[in-house]
Amino acid sequence: MVRKLIAAAVILALPFAGPAAAQDSAPESLTLEGIAAVVNDRPISFYDVRQRARMLLLSLGGQQPTQEQVQQITGQALEQLIDEHLQLEKASEFDLEISPEEIDDAVNGMAAQSGLTGDALKSQLLSAGINPSSLEDQMRAELAWNRVMSGLYGSRIRISDNQVDDQLDQLRAASKKTQYRISEIFLYAPEPETRAQAMEAASSIIEQLKAGADFRVAAQRLSSAPTAATGGDMGWMSASDLLPELVPAIEGAPGPGLLDPIEVESGVYILYVQNKREPAEATTKVDLIRLVTKDPTDEKLVAAMDKIKSCDDVQTVANTTTGLRAQPMDDINIEELGPEGKALVESAEVGKPTTIFAVSGGLGTMYVCRREEGAEALPSRDDLKSSLKGRELNLISERELRNLRRDATILYR
Repeated sequence: MVRKLIAAAVILALPFAGPAAAQDSAPESLTLEGIAAVVNDRPISFYDVRQRARMLLLSLGGQQPTQEQVQQITGQALEQLIDEHLQLEKASEFDLEISPEEIDDAVNGMAAQSGLTGDALKSQLLSAGINPSSLEDQMRAELAWNRVMSGLYGSRIRISDNQVDDQLDQLRAASKKTQYRISEIFLYAPEPETRAQAMEAASSIIEQLKAGADFRVAAQRLSSAPTAATGGDMGWMSASDLLPELVPAIEGAPGPGLLDPIEVESGVYILYVQNKREPAEATTKVDLIRLVTKDPTDEKLVAAMDKIKSCDDVQTVANTTTGLRAQPMDDINIEELGPEGKALVESAEVGKPTTIFAVSGGLGTMYVCRREEGAEALPSRDDLKSSLKGRELNLISERELRNLRRDATILYR
């Protein structure tokens, strides 16, 4: 949930040292370099900003950045630190503290996503002239903010069955449209001046991505979107699910790959189109139990059907009735039943039998125990509820952080 915002005032041209550089001393840097910004009377030093900028650049990987790219990323580093100051200040109102063990766990989790241990990640930071405390401070703010937001609002969010039904309907409708697998990095820039800076930063990020930087890691470190937690992965999206400003570029993409930066009212998007799929041919899958008798008349079959109240009863009744046999038929494509069988099944309600029909040497009926429309598997209702709740909490978190920034006294030096 930690927001990474584009600089609202200036892009600070701070020196960047490569991996061989000696690590800075924070107290000396604070004395020599002074203050970059003051947030509600709390200072952010140029040293802190440079350390965070180095960490962002390291997360991009790729080739050695140019001085221009360093300057563009530095503004983001300052805005990250401002947000973290505000988040920790809010957490302090509740006497909330994050233990060293929790921070270590968060660092280890981040390192694991890149195939490293926490110690290996810290060694990598040190070799690049970055104090690991910069990463630990970021983890502390993120954990504290998430805990505050969950504590204040988590229990208040209620996802209704109607909301889940609506989401399922949307997913079914989307499966019948062309879909794109997309990943995003979103640079938040609500003002025209900051959007111009965001466009420059986006161009630099794309250069680094083309040079070999990992998109997933870049999204985790740089993106303001909620999808940052999943490496920017938006999943499969149809055009109707996207902002209208993004649709022409996505639909016009010649194939998988990075798109040029796209400016919208609230910021700039960097999109990576991973794949595209056309609508699958609509199918219906069913679970059936066929109940048959060898008797030439329907008397025994009708008597058994009177006893059966649900699919759970079919096998029991068949086992206790001479001359009846039950045959489960799971996950059947309705087209495999032929025109007559398809018509019978389509006309029956779930949990109910079809009309009686002739089979070789007797009569039969089919109980429709499940019917699934569409070719795409849908998530469970519990998974959807969890996803919708997480989305609501993200929106609340974004709103609360915007309010904190609006009410704060932020002085850029």
